[in-house]
Formats: sequence, structure tokens, C-alpha cells
Amino acid sequence: MVIVGGGQAGLAAAHAALGAGWHPLVLEASDRPVGSWRGYYDSLKLFSPARYSSLPGLAFGGDGERYPCRDEVVDYLERYAAGLVGRGAEIRTGAHVTAVEASDGDGFSVRLAGGEVLTARILIAASGSFARPHRPVLPGLDGFTGQVLHAADYRSPASLSGERVVVVGAGNSAIQIAYELAAHARVTVASRDPIRFVAQRPLGRDLHFWLRLTGFDRLPLRRADRPPTVPVLDDGRYRQALRQGRFDRRPMFDRLDGDHVEWADGHRERIDAVLLATGYRPNLDYLADLGALTADGRPLQRGGVSHTHPGLGYLGLEWQRTPSSNTLRGVGADARHLVRSLARMDGAGG
Repeated sequence: MVIVGGGQAGLAAAHAALGAGWHPLVLEASDRPVGSWRGYYDSLKLFSPARYSSLPGLAFGGDGERYPCRDEVVDYLERYAAGLVGRGAEIRTGAHVTAVEASDGDGFSVRLAGGEVLTARILIAASGSFARPHRPVLPGLDGFTGQVLHAADYRSPASLSGERVVVVGAGNSAIQIAYELAAHARVTVASRDPIRFVAQRPLGRDLHFWLRLTGFDRLPLRRADRPPTVPVLDDGRYRQALRQGRFDRRPMFDRLDGDHVEWADGHRERIDAVLLATGYRPNLDYLADLGALTADGRPLQRGGVSHTHPGLGYLGLEWQRTPSSNTLRGVGADARHLVRSLARMDGAGG
């Protein structure tokens, strides 16, 4: 079995594969088996407490009610990867997969950037989405003369200090970044829909306690191709900042023109930067010639199992099977489901 991607999804897949008697080979393009976590902005914290943010087989550790920061997650994933290697998994870093083809017999040929070709009966694409940030089509964006960056490019407010910034989006990342930036810049959040807040600790317990208690986190999705909008988890600080005018929210602008934005009410204003907190798309370009994707690059699958190629699976897709599929707390359950499904199709481990 070959697993493409050594982040949380790929490591969860390797754990499940070991439990099923397989000897997985994990191919990670970067120099450390932590996926995209090192690339997130400096102040990022998990939206779920440590006790609900573990992969199977290794607790996060420490105060279970704290919200781990980015670097804690990086350290945790490295410990997790080391444990998998100790159990017999092989993890190769610096192994960038450029293409996958159907082999002459059963299975797949996996080509690496250096020209090496590997073969596998079973292939799990667990390469995440961080490397493919979504840049929506917005009127005038291509001709905007100020700075345009995606949340994937943002690290800290220092680079935008003193500037007039429009953050596009209404999700957790958009609001967390806008809140942080507002102490250093003039910030407006622009979104098509109003911001929806939900209390992070209703009745004194973190929301994820209630999600687990009610079973919502494990709720099967009937229409995974149309996921609902995720509300912003708030302990009160974000709504208070909006009420106090530290940053504001406006309906999506009509267009960008040079270094100006034209708002829906007709007001025209000069701005310095547009920051797109508009999400990501599956990073699966290496499957383009396999015929396994839609025209816009989405995998043809159900519950992670490919519609097009026996032995091909996907892991870590947003809303793949449940609301928690693309999270530390949820990807392990998806991994077990996927490995069981692939094992039934394959008939034997390997």
C-alpha cells in the first residue's frame, strides 16, 4: 500500500493500515511528516480542545481543555509518525508524487519527482488541500494593483501593519485573521452571507463535548458534495470586536478597480490589500491523467472509495463522510472505514 501525503490524514491512514496487517509506505513531499501545519499562520490555534484533537492510538497530552497552537500540532504529528515507524510503517520525506497511472496489471504506477516509479495494488490519496488555495472569481481581482494574498500566504499582522485591508470570507479563519489584524490595520470583512457565530463553550463545556455527546460528529452525510456553511466558533471576543467597531463586516463588494474597492452601496474606497480566506480545494493534480477526477479536480468517490479505480481511496477530504472528516478528531474514523473497504476489495493485505 502506498499513501500519498504524510500529514494528519496520511498518518491516520498508515495507522489503520498497520492495524489491518498492511505495511504502508507513506510518501511526504516536505522534509517532515507533518503535512501543511507548518505553513499556517503563526497565531493559529485548534478550534477543538486537546482532548478531542488526537489521532487514533496517541493522546495529545497536557491539559485536555486547552486549545493547542500550530507548533504543538507539528510536534504531536512528528511523535505520531515516529510511533508508526516503530510499528513497521515506512515514511519517506522529500518524496513528491508527480503522477499516478494505472499499471499494466492490477494497481498503480506512482512516479516521483526524481523519476523513480513505485507500484502498488492499493493507493490512498491523502495529500490534503493546503497546496491548492481557492481563489474565487471576483470582479476586478486580476487587475487589482494592491496586494492580493490568500490565508495560506498569511503568517502574521506585521506584513500588513498600518494598511487598509479587506478580508474576503466569513469562516473561522477569516474572522480569526481579521480579529488579529484589527490591532494593526483597518480591516473590513466582506462576505456574501452574514457571519454566523456559535458559542464555543455552551453551558460551560466546549462545543465539541456536545457534538460527541449527541453523536453529531459521527453523523453520516447524505450530500457530501454540498456541505453546509460552518459557523464561527466564538468565546465572545469576535462578536464584541464587531460591536465595538474594531473591524467591520460588509456585504461583498461589487468590484475592484485599480487600487479601489466599490462597495454594494456605491461607496468607492482606496485599499491596500485583499486577503482571501476562501478555503481550499483537494490537491490531487497527480491524479489528473488517471481519469479519477472531475473537470474541476474533485475526486470521483463516495465515502473515500473511488468510483473509477478499484484499490484507489481518498482521505482527509472536507465533509468526506461526517462533519469532522477533515479534522484531527475525525480523520481516524474515516481511515478505519476506508482501509476496511479497500481490504474487502483487495482480498488480502500487502
